[in-house]
Formats: sequence, C-alpha cells, structure tokens
Amino acid sequence: MSSEKRKPIKSYRDLEVYNDTYESSVIVLTRIVPKLPKEERYDLADQLRRSAKAIPRLIAEGYAKKHQKKGFQKYLDDAMSESNETLVGLCHCRDIYPKYIDPQLCDKLIDKYDKAGRQLYKLSKAWQNFKDR
Repeated sequence: MSSEKRKPIKSYRDLEVYNDTYESSVIVLTRIVPKLPKEERYDLADQLRRSAKAIPRLIAEGYAKKHQKKGFQKYLDDAMSESNETLVGLCHCRDIYPKYIDPQLCDKLIDKYDKAGRQLYKLSKAWQNFKDR
C-alpha cells in the first residue's frame, strides 16, 4: 500500500476513476470521433459518443445515491459496462480505421478504459464491503 495518505472522498470529483474517465471522454469526443469516416457517423461514432460520456456521468449520478445499499453499486456496474463498451469501440477504431485514427492514441485510451474498468470493480467491491459493516 502507498505511503502517501489518501484524501477523504467528499465528492465524486475526488474519485480518480471519475477524473480519468472524464478526461478520456474529452479526448474520445475531440480526437477520435471527429476523425471517423462519414459512414460511421451514425454507428460507431454515435456509440462512442454515448458510452464515453456515460461513464463519468454514471459515477457522478451514482455518488449521489451512495447512502443507499444498492444505489451506488448499480451505477458503478453500469459505468463498468459503458467502460467496456467504449474500450471495444476504441479497438474497432484502431483495427478498422488506422488511416483515419492514430492507433497509438487508441492504445493509450484502451489502457485507460481497461484501468477504469478495474478501478470501478474495486470501488464497487470496497463500497459493498463498507456498506455491509
């Protein structure tokens, strides 16, 4: 465990996973989606827009229900699903459209969303254990 002291969580903005997924969503929306070819505007682009934006929103919305036994848990599970969906969409971008989209940028984002999925899972388990006490 790290020797640095963690700050208490007073807001969803104190959650590393919220900040990371918010920053990643901005990159997806500004550097990935606009570069997709026209034929993907209503499929892959739309799905990436929705799933990337949904993750930090679900974390924020769920945090408001943190006092409920299963409230926050459901939102964390949904955020994890959206994170996985975004990750798959980024893999499609990298593997199908490398002439339009920087594969290295996709790889960095894929790593970030993979990490976010793990963070969401751990947060979900930690929150469940905390609420069970």
